[in-house]
Amino acid sequence: MTATEAKTDTIKPGMKVMTMLEAITDAMRTEMRNDDRVIVFGEDVGKKGGVFGATLGLQDEFGEQRCFDTPLSECGIIGAAVGMAVYGIRPIAEIQFLDFIYPAFDQIVSEAAKMRYRSGGEYTCPMVIRSPYGGGIRGGHYHSQSSEAYFCHTPGLKVVIPSTPADAKGLLIASIRDEDPVMFLEPKRIYRHGKGEVPLGEHVVPIGKGRIAREGTDVTILCYGAMVSVCEAAAEESAQHGRSVEVIDLRTLVPLDEEMVVASVQKTGRCVVVYEAPKTCGYGAELSAIVAERCIEHLEGPVVRVAGFDTPFPYTLEPLYLPDQKRVLAGIEKTFVW
Repeated sequence: MTATEAKTDTIKPGMKVMTMLEAITDAMRTEMRNDDRVIVFGEDVGKKGGVFGATLGLQDEFGEQRCFDTPLSECGIIGAAVGMAVYGIRPIAEIQFLDFIYPAFDQIVSEAAKMRYRSGGEYTCPMVIRSPYGGGIRGGHYHSQSSEAYFCHTPGLKVVIPSTPADAKGLLIASIRDEDPVMFLEPKRIYRHGKGEVPLGEHVVPIGKGRIAREGTDVTILCYGAMVSVCEAAAEESAQHGRSVEVIDLRTLVPLDEEMVVASVQKTGRCVVVYEAPKTCGYGAELSAIVAERCIEHLEGPVVRVAGFDTPFPYTLEPLYLPDQKRVLAGIEKTFVW
């Protein structure tokens, strides 16, 4: 028996080892088979399968009516999705990079996000906007931005960011079934980096429920997306120095599992917030405020943010810009300085 065969034999029944990218494709395929209202469209998503191949094979199986290319117009893509959603279709609109979404910003924050409120609940807008975000692929400043905070600031939108293949599938299926618009942001840095077991067929991870990626007692790290694996590695190294680190994978930024955050920080008494967006006014600032408001009597050290810098995303200095294991470890140690 080969090593590969031995590894295959350990996979649990009903599971398959996938990359995050494969899990995302599997989620869309699963829901397109389950519900003929689900359609996928965007730039080059048809025969080409999208810039990263996330929709590869969907047009072959479901035809050009349910998986089709659009003109190069982000405003048009999202505007069309809003209209479709109001009329009962379940659109999944792909924006090639989150950096390109700004021409559609008004459609997202003024139309999709406001539909339920402005109609007094008569209409909902069940649509998913999928987009790769973040650094790690040497894409430079036009292909590496992490602008999730813009959308978290908009009432009416849900913001979901997976960190594992299983969560990518389960959260995407939950997002497709949700009655409100969901920004489903995919950390492209880990699209093909590492694999994990993913349930076959229907698999749903509830929106708004965080995950304890690693249990600990001395300090809490709050993180999401590609930063989760970085923080897990830092926690492992920190354990060698006697620090027991709990890593919380938020999974969804809006709605936030605030009770999990508060319970963890109240238990450990220390908190590090890790995100790769620019530090100022990033989502980590909101997390820090929540911890300060609800956990102040339990804190034994300062709340520390480990984040990107307040500059455009650099190309040649990408490794210095992105939070890494060393910077997270330094953040952990700062929480023990009072």
